[in-house]
Amino acid sequence: MTNTTMSSGATSADVHQTKLTPRGRKAVLAGAIGNTVEWVDWAIYTTFSSIFARHFFPADDPGVALLATLAVFAVGFVMRPVGAAVIGAFADRHGRKKGMVLTIGMMAGASLVVGLTPDFSTIGIAAPIILLIARLVQGFSAGGEFGSSSAFLVESAAPKRRAFAGSWQQVSVGAGILIASAIGAFITGTFSAEAVDSWGWRAAFIFGAALGVIGLWLRVSVEETDSFTNAKARAQAVPTEKRRSAVYTMFVEHPKATLRVFGITIAGTLLYYMWASYMPTYAAVTTGIPLSQALFANVVGIVIFLFLLPFAGILSDKIGRKPTMSMFAGGFLIFAWPAFTLLNGNFWVLLIIQIIGLILLLGYSANCAVIMAEQFPAEVRATGIGLPYALAVAIFGGTAPYITTWLNQNELGSFVWVYCAAAALIGLIVYLTMPETKGKVIN
Repeated sequence: MTNTTMSSGATSADVHQTKLTPRGRKAVLAGAIGNTVEWVDWAIYTTFSSIFARHFFPADDPGVALLATLAVFAVGFVMRPVGAAVIGAFADRHGRKKGMVLTIGMMAGASLVVGLTPDFSTIGIAAPIILLIARLVQGFSAGGEFGSSSAFLVESAAPKRRAFAGSWQQVSVGAGILIASAIGAFITGTFSAEAVDSWGWRAAFIFGAALGVIGLWLRVSVEETDSFTNAKARAQAVPTEKRRSAVYTMFVEHPKATLRVFGITIAGTLLYYMWASYMPTYAAVTTGIPLSQALFANVVGIVIFLFLLPFAGILSDKIGRKPTMSMFAGGFLIFAWPAFTLLNGNFWVLLIIQIIGLILLLGYSANCAVIMAEQFPAEVRATGIGLPYALAVAIFGGTAPYITTWLNQNELGSFVWVYCAAAALIGLIVYLTMPETKGKVIN
């Protein structure tokens, strides 16, 4: 299609456009900040999981309580494909903006519920049930968030800056995790262990919910993308009896792209959750390093990661998606063994492991939003990005903390690096065999 309307109103004649319009800059800013707030709420769970576990489950065995809490974390991921399908289809039919407003409201509300829920000792079995329901709501929200926000950011970009704009989706995710880690480091480092255990973790959840109001305001104020507006006009021209749901169209008309998005996600989600989210808790539990020190190492690593991420997006816009993603997977294939072998409770060793891993993750995080968006037309883009991504995240990302903890508690910790290296190998095969999409005209 040579005259297809492109992101932010650009046409295929403008494929050499390299600068965001003022409207595009506002859209990227609003989308990124709103996404940051949403991921603060999501990441606070893993940040404080080892602390609040005993409040929702019987505290007789801390290890069992932590595993149960991580199991709820994993179960929350089961709802991500459901949220991706439902909210993705909603965003493809009614707009990216409305989809993003819906997701942030649910995420913040569920965070508030967790922060206010009484202990197991007070309300018994109702406590873990409420925790489970709240996490399912957050999983539903997160599933719809990725597809909606990724489509929104990429569609708001200049054609030759799509990876740069898309990288801000992951900048915002990392910023959310950074803020959650900073909150964790501040609370655990400032207050006594008794205060953190009694009310500190609750304050973190409530604060995260309060931030949701800011994200909600930003998303209400932003304009819808031209790509969606034009896709909606095209859809209205189709007779009602011939219209198909976005989920049906994705699977039937774009099966290869759907499988490709799933494959792209496997290594990225597993390694991302291990390094950017769960590594502080993993290091504290397995090596005995104080959680406050582990969280500080995570904060430093993520700051470096966030600073470099837009530059990795620019690199992808220059040399392509395949080489930058292949460097990520190949690097982890080599790095997995020394990373877990050298982890010994020393702060500086953990910091170096965190920094190297997060630098390698740049190749995935700078590309995931843009390369997934480039697989689908606007009519099914939010669903096409979100659903296969959420399926892979539910299977490989949500279970990573549980599997690694289980391996260590069953004296199989030496196999954790094999687990991570296997994911990297799968990713490397996918990235080397997929078509290059840099420069592809999208509607």
